[in-house]
Amino acid sequence: MKLAKKRLIAASLAAASVVATLAGCATTPSGGSDGADGVLTLWTHNAGNPAELEAIEAIVADYNASQADTKIEVQAFPQGSYNDSVVAAAAANKLPCIVDIDGPNVPNWAWAKYLAPLELSVDLDKNLPSTLGVWNDETYSVGYYDVALATFARKSVLEDAGIRIATMEEPWTAEEFDDALETLKADGSWDYPLDLGTAGTGEWLPYAYSPFLQSFGGDLIDRSDFQSAEGVINGEEAIAWAEWFQGVIENEYAAAKSGEDSTLDFQNGQSAILYTGSWAATSTREVLGDDLVVMPTVDFGTGPKIGGGSWQWGVTTGCADAEAAMDYLSFSLQPKYIAAVSEATGTIPATVEAAALVPGYEEGGELAVFREFSEAYAVLRPETPAYPFIATEFAKATQDIINGGDPQKTLDAAAKAIDQNIKSNDGFTQE
Repeated sequence: MKLAKKRLIAASLAAASVVATLAGCATTPSGGSDGADGVLTLWTHNAGNPAELEAIEAIVADYNASQADTKIEVQAFPQGSYNDSVVAAAAANKLPCIVDIDGPNVPNWAWAKYLAPLELSVDLDKNLPSTLGVWNDETYSVGYYDVALATFARKSVLEDAGIRIATMEEPWTAEEFDDALETLKADGSWDYPLDLGTAGTGEWLPYAYSPFLQSFGGDLIDRSDFQSAEGVINGEEAIAWAEWFQGVIENEYAAAKSGEDSTLDFQNGQSAILYTGSWAATSTREVLGDDLVVMPTVDFGTGPKIGGGSWQWGVTTGCADAEAAMDYLSFSLQPKYIAAVSEATGTIPATVEAAALVPGYEEGGELAVFREFSEAYAVLRPETPAYPFIATEFAKATQDIINGGDPQKTLDAAAKAIDQNIKSNDGFTQE
């Protein structure tokens, strides 16, 4: 679903500069006044997403009607201006009680002490792990949904080419994938048989391509202590990833810059294999019917990997009535509300109970495989306040690699910049 993809990825690198600003001084805000009079403000980036906004407003209306002590008021911003509004409010210690935030950026906000650890009355163990924002072993945010990356193809195309359909039990290996691309390229039916979505920018780059790096055995940073990227983002496995990725472009298996709408291009037969996500499933199934096969991503050595984490909700430290804010979030996590938001956005419901209420995501449903992918393959982007900077550096490095840059030099530069950023922020260890 194109809208869901935009929600997930489009604003995160803009958010990177925002969270860096917020984290410029990791001190506790002096306190705000929101919630002091029994009215709590909820901020969301969904002004341009009417279906999701309507679902959120319905939850708020039900909560307000359920009790007389607290009133939640929704303030929706266009996604493009949401982060600027948060920055301004944070600088003035006027953040609202409840905010939404892109999951990978939660540790930065928690480190900057703008988010309070969640104290909810519901069991968050029921949630997909990728729908929780965790830092330093504390949970600061919770989401209603996630999305999952996958490999799309036409069954008829694979069968005609003698290419095996991959399964979770037996995903494609790197060798199989390369052989499939070579076979499809030689067929002559496609200029570029694989569409990797290389026209994407911003958070799409680390979200989509760092899982390939991780499947090779590399990563964005050493996760043992999140203090260095040296030898990880530029180690032997990472170089192997970069050389493979660059080779895919050089061999014209995939374009250096794909079309602006990869899903539509695939549906129109302009590519044989599409690397995309759950947001594209419903519309593609409507076009291809039973000829669509949805397969796991490729196992490059350490198993298939996909990105995890989407928009989530948190409570700010300046909220004058944090207990009421936590009560609202607990209320909102009922299965029927998670299901309503997930259905409105075409995303994976965060809990099994909610999934049972969303057509296609029930057990055995045609969309249930995406939840299985998320459970089995999702890797959270590094849970560190340094992530926004890491994302920017990886995005730059990926674009350089696509455009023919030397893999070793490119990734060495990324490692050096990331380590310098962590060091300049005292390791992001301030309490």
